[in-house]
Amino acid sequence: MASPSSLTSSKYRFNVFPSFHGPDVRKTLLGHLRKQFLHNGITMFNDQGIERSTTIAISLVQAIRESRILVVILSKKYASSSWCLNELVEILECKKVTGKQTGDFGRAFKKTCSLKTDVERQIWSTALTNVSNIAGEDCQNWDTEANMMEKIAEDISRRLNATPSKDFEGMVGLEAHLKKMQSLLHLDCEDEAMIVGICGPAGIGKTTIARALHNRLSRKFQLTCFMENIRVSYNSGLDEYGLKLCLQKKLLSMILNQNGTTIYHLGTIKERLCDQKQLEALANETRWFGCGSRVIVTTEDQEILEQHGINNTYYVNFPSREEARKIFCRYSFGPSSPPDGFGKLAERVTEICSNLPLGLRVMGSFLRGKDQDEWEVILQRLENSVDRDIERVLRVGYDSLHANDQSLFLHIAFFFNYEDEDHVVTMLGDSNLDVRLGLRTLAYKSLIKISMEGKIVMHRLLQQVGRQVIQRQEPWKRQILIDTDEICDVLETDSGGRSVVGISFDISKILDGMFVSPRAFKNMCNLRFLSVYKTKFDAKDRIHVPQDMDFPHRLRLLQWKLYPGKYLPHSFCPKYLVKLDLQDNHLEKLWQGVQPLRNLKEMVLSESSNLKEVPDLSNATNLEKLILTGCKSLVELPSSIGNLHRLKWLGIALCINLQVIPTHINLESLEWLDMLGCSRLRKFPDISMIITSLTIADTMLEEFLDSFRLCTRLHTLAIFGSVNTFPDPYSTKKYLNRNRADIERIPDCIKDLHGLKLLYITGCPKLASLPELPVSLTTLMANTCESLETVSFSFDSPIEDLYFCNCFRLGQEARSLISKQSVFAKACLPGRKMPAEFNHRATGCSLTVRSGFYGFKICVVISPKQKKMEKAFSQVLCRISSSGCVVDENIVYEIPIIQTEHLCISQSKMLDEDGRIGQDNEILFEFSITTHQDASPIHTPQVIDIIECGVSILTKEGDRRNKYGLDQVSEDEDDLSYEFEPNVELEDPDEAFDDEEKDNVKGKEKVYCWSLFFHCFDLSNIDIVRKIGRLGWEIR
Repeated sequence: MASPSSLTSSKYRFNVFPSFHGPDVRKTLLGHLRKQFLHNGITMFNDQGIERSTTIAISLVQAIRESRILVVILSKKYASSSWCLNELVEILECKKVTGKQTGDFGRAFKKTCSLKTDVERQIWSTALTNVSNIAGEDCQNWDTEANMMEKIAEDISRRLNATPSKDFEGMVGLEAHLKKMQSLLHLDCEDEAMIVGICGPAGIGKTTIARALHNRLSRKFQLTCFMENIRVSYNSGLDEYGLKLCLQKKLLSMILNQNGTTIYHLGTIKERLCDQKQLEALANETRWFGCGSRVIVTTEDQEILEQHGINNTYYVNFPSREEARKIFCRYSFGPSSPPDGFGKLAERVTEICSNLPLGLRVMGSFLRGKDQDEWEVILQRLENSVDRDIERVLRVGYDSLHANDQSLFLHIAFFFNYEDEDHVVTMLGDSNLDVRLGLRTLAYKSLIKISMEGKIVMHRLLQQVGRQVIQRQEPWKRQILIDTDEICDVLETDSGGRSVVGISFDISKILDGMFVSPRAFKNMCNLRFLSVYKTKFDAKDRIHVPQDMDFPHRLRLLQWKLYPGKYLPHSFCPKYLVKLDLQDNHLEKLWQGVQPLRNLKEMVLSESSNLKEVPDLSNATNLEKLILTGCKSLVELPSSIGNLHRLKWLGIALCINLQVIPTHINLESLEWLDMLGCSRLRKFPDISMIITSLTIADTMLEEFLDSFRLCTRLHTLAIFGSVNTFPDPYSTKKYLNRNRADIERIPDCIKDLHGLKLLYITGCPKLASLPELPVSLTTLMANTCESLETVSFSFDSPIEDLYFCNCFRLGQEARSLISKQSVFAKACLPGRKMPAEFNHRATGCSLTVRSGFYGFKICVVISPKQKKMEKAFSQVLCRISSSGCVVDENIVYEIPIIQTEHLCISQSKMLDEDGRIGQDNEILFEFSITTHQDASPIHTPQVIDIIECGVSILTKEGDRRNKYGLDQVSEDEDDLSYEFEPNVELEDPDEAFDDEEKDNVKGKEKVYCWSLFFHCFDLSNIDIVRKIGRLGWEIR
């Protein structure tokens, strides 16, 4: 048998070319071999198929060259045929022979050569000698010819599959999916069949993963097939029984590689394939293949898998932002990074597609080769529409829904995305929809995702599918209005009807101002949901509302950003209102007197800068959220706030003139309180002892701790000083007027907050030391505390994150303590010299080490590119690859605004089955930076550079362990000191430290190196810097 030639796989016409003497074997051995090949799906050249008008010799030569494997059958009279001998010579010229022989034919060969020239005799003799030296199969050594045929077929199948496919090379993130899937398949277990489901939204890449897995693993199985687009069969008009017969016929034909296979009943599969021990049954839709078999099922509908008992399921998640960018660039540009001028455009596409691989692929291919102007035009169109190819795939799930579930889908798309499940149930409480059942159905079909916290999330492209659905409805049938021109016409001409239940109105698309008719909502008696918003902010008032306008009486959602009036209409009745959201408005007062507010659960009035009073809330007994952030004209809260026994969230941040909160209000359910910037409060209010999250100014701290040190459920405490560390319109100096001095110390009694997990201290310029902290603390962040020198915390505390960004006066003792604590924590602190412990290091953002270790620590030195990093935060990403395959890829640091170089240190334990990373592999560490403005998902130009990276590895488990079970590595002297004068403006990071001495201001002391490594890639708090940065003004 000969191995493949230099031809590419796509140019082979046949798997096998047989060379044989017809009278000897055509009706016996060759016939059996051909049948076995057909059974195994191996295509073999058939000389009977040659057209008679064609010269046979030329056709055979071409067939030899277009066959991957050549099988030579040496029978007794093989050498008697000069045709066979010439064929053998051609084989040896085209192929490197590695195959099989049988027979004794010396006398026949001599007879054939008697009439030939010496040259011909020598060529034939050499060819036969070469063939005779190949280890092959001798039929005399087999008990049955059938067993030999099966062995030859298996050998050829193995050789055919030996060439690795390159079809999926370079596909971003695919290796990680395949690794996870292979772990679910348990290929080493051959005692049972196994069915594994791949589930996820349409367009997420389920079929691609399955196809790549089939491509990689098919050689391990005797029979394989890949069936796709089965859903199309459901539109064939067949009944259920006929459909099953059709699918089984297709499956049998593909597995056996036999076209025209006919089956007459559903037991045929078992009868035909039982000898192969590959399929036991295909009946009742669930009981499939025999021992050792693996079946992979892909679907968007998780309920189908559960109904058929398929519990071993891999749910495909969306790629990360970085992976999404690379996927898009792969199709639009080829390389992973966009060329100059296309960076922001590429980010916009990634955002529009919301990281969906199908969208990224389709849009990347569509935009490839177009210039920037063409990109701009296309992106503007895509903001409110979806590509037809993408919609065709995504709409299948919507079309399969019941009419009630389709209605629920549309309500979520336009009014309730990112809302809590209970909130949606309440909002639709008076509808005829079974909301909870409908939500389960949408989740099963991967049309929404419900988080562990109960939050509903619908993908952006699915929202666009909903928009297309509405736009294709007849205007008079539309229950939800979304088109700006249509809404303007309805509100100006009073032409709205009873069918309208919701209006989603983007007023930024209004070209000229519009005037709402006083009777605009008169005929829309079924209107429940009114959402008015701006996608593009400007200060222009585009809509004018009459004071005598009537809102619908059964309104349940009133969400109106930038409401233009000073008062709500006097006829406004909030009896059925569940959520009132009037952010950034011109209101001075909402309404007079007491209103029926029993259904009201949320009231959001953020940035109502002219609001002078909060209305009487006596009847709002079910109110859970009250957000008054930035209401700078408020002086006091009404006494009726004491009736809000179910209030959980209260936000009064930056109410800079607020002086009075009623005493003894006893908000027994209050869990979250934000009081940042309330500097004129005369007295710290009495609050619930069950509070879990509190944000206050540093000047309130002592008073709070004196009264509430026994708040055992307090989980998060954020303390803000006078230095503005997070530039934002809400936190400018005009908002942070202070009538008391900055704190210089934190009271010792803070250690009595035994439930405290997260302590965040920012912008306290005079704070010089941290006292003993609660042993329960897991995250400590001190940001821009310029005078901070000493810290104190117990070595056995479970701290996981230590951030000391811009704390330039940290002393050597504090740094040593941080280094010891970072045995099991991530740490970020000022510094530019990498600790000596990281003996594998490289300038720049990548390095390679040899494998064979039990764990590692990583350290990167980062530096700001510019003097100020306003409104930006950055992420440091680490990708770890072994032998070219990505092992792990995660965000390892969240970096707020920094002023100069910082060290970021993290540790991890990454093992394989035998307790270590495979021996003698190259492990590549690659670090990168992504930067965002104001927590926006769209990337901005990078503002941080990676100067140096390093890895410290652990090669064996040490014998020295401390009392916490942690390995001590060494006690090398290491320089961890750093000094920076905060009052001296940093002109250029590269010029700020011209020599090494500025890293050694306080000399060297012995410090313990970081010890054993805990897995740091479980990033449950990965957004903590971003979230804490907005604690003062974020609407919860």
